[in-house]
Formats: sequence, C-alpha cells, structure tokens
Amino acid sequence: MNIFLKNPLALSGLIIILTILILALIAPIIAPYDPSFIDINSILFPPSINHLMGTDGLGRDVFSRMLYGAQISLLVGFVAVGIASLIGVILGSLAGFYRGWVDSLIMRFVDIMLSIPTFFLILAIIAFLTPSIWNIMIVIGLTSWMGVTRLVRAEFFSLRQREYVLAAETMGSNHFSIIVKHLLPNSLTPIIVSSVLGIASAVLVESGLSFLGLGVQAPTASWGNILTDGKEYIQFAWWLSLFPGLAILITVLGYNLLGEGLRDVLDPKNKD
Repeated sequence: MNIFLKNPLALSGLIIILTILILALIAPIIAPYDPSFIDINSILFPPSINHLMGTDGLGRDVFSRMLYGAQISLLVGFVAVGIASLIGVILGSLAGFYRGWVDSLIMRFVDIMLSIPTFFLILAIIAFLTPSIWNIMIVIGLTSWMGVTRLVRAEFFSLRQREYVLAAETMGSNHFSIIVKHLLPNSLTPIIVSSVLGIASAVLVESGLSFLGLGVQAPTASWGNILTDGKEYIQFAWWLSLFPGLAILITVLGYNLLGEGLRDVLDPKNKD
C-alpha cells in the first residue's frame, strides 16, 4: 500500500475513477434535468448557470446526459471485462495446466482471434444484431478474452512445477482443486491489472460504436452518441464535442494510471 500511496500517478488514477463512479451512482440525484427531456425553447444553448454544459440540438441538458452516460460507459466496461476475464481465465487455466494438445488447440484459436482486427470483428457481429447495450457488452466481452488467456497460461506455466503444486498432486488433490486453490490465487496479479486496463479499452470501443450509430441507441445517453450529436454542430456548438471527448479521455487515462499503479503494488519484486 505504501508503494501505491507514494505513486502520484496511481493515486490520480484512483481519484479519477472513484470520482466518475460516484457521479455515475448519484446521477439520478444530482442531474438537474431528465436526460431525455426535449425542450424546443433551449436548443443549442451554450454552457451557462442553468445548463452547465449547454444543451444539444433537441434542447436536452448535456450535463444530465453526461452523468447518465457515465453509467452506461462504466456498466459496459465492467460487464464486458467480466465476460472476457471469465473466458480468458478458463481457457488460460486449461492451456497452462494440461499443456500438450489442449494447449496447442486453445492457443491456435487464440492466434486466429488475434489475427482478426478486433474492432472490425465487433462491427461485423453488431451489424447482424439489434444494437443494444446488452449486445454490445456481450460482443465486446466475447472478442476481448485473448490477452487474459495468454497471461493466465504464462502464469500457470511458471507455477505448475512449484513444490506446493506437486505436493497437492502427491496428496491426491484433483485437478480442479489444484487450479482453484493453488494456481489461480497466485495468478491474480496479471488478471487484475489486465482487467483494469481492459475496462479502459471497453469504454473506448463502446464510445466508438455509439459514435458510429451501432452502439447505445437514443434516447439513452452515452458519451459516444453525445459525440455523434455534436459532429453536426461542431462549428458553432463546441461543447457537444468537447465535454464527452474529455470524459472519455479522462476515464481511459484514469484506468490506465490505476492499472499501472496496481501492477507496482501487486508485483512482489516491488514489496519492501
């Protein structure tokens, strides 16, 4: 913990993420307007006391939509990374523990998936599905597990011949017990760091899909579709592009800083 507290960048990342998380959780309380409320008398108002981040082309309050958009971005990030981590841990554990043909089969599948540009793969899948937040989360999760698989496999390779694992096998512990009780707990560091960094990637992907009109659909607010609204008025309604762009930038930066800080804290080589 001392290492984390002495790392200003990691602390900055934690503060950023906690702030965004708190704002997202209390959005229904602090949002001054309904994010879907259309006010034809307030179309494209610049930032002011009444509308802190201005209004969009339908007169909706951008600040309220930004707060609710934070909920969508964080939800997509957490659920998508949860799916990806679950798949990656299972496949990586099997490959690293059993090796041989099991490892070869899984890793060839990983190689095939890595050879396909992930974003274009997501676009191709989404094109055949109804755009919705649940479809987006599932698709991002199902196309983002390869890195976790390789990390877990590498950790299992290094731990497989440790004395405590061999002792467990000698005592008759079954494979599932050895994996869950001995190998996975000692492989958590790369999994946690990869998951934190993966949330940043998921936020970027969701924002990109929403910007292209294939992600979260109106009237539900997300940072990506707020950016989409802003591109039509970018020459004179700068706030529609500036605020969601900054939110995405700061969120991704926060997760990256936090991930790097956790890597320093959880790495045994850095312990006093």
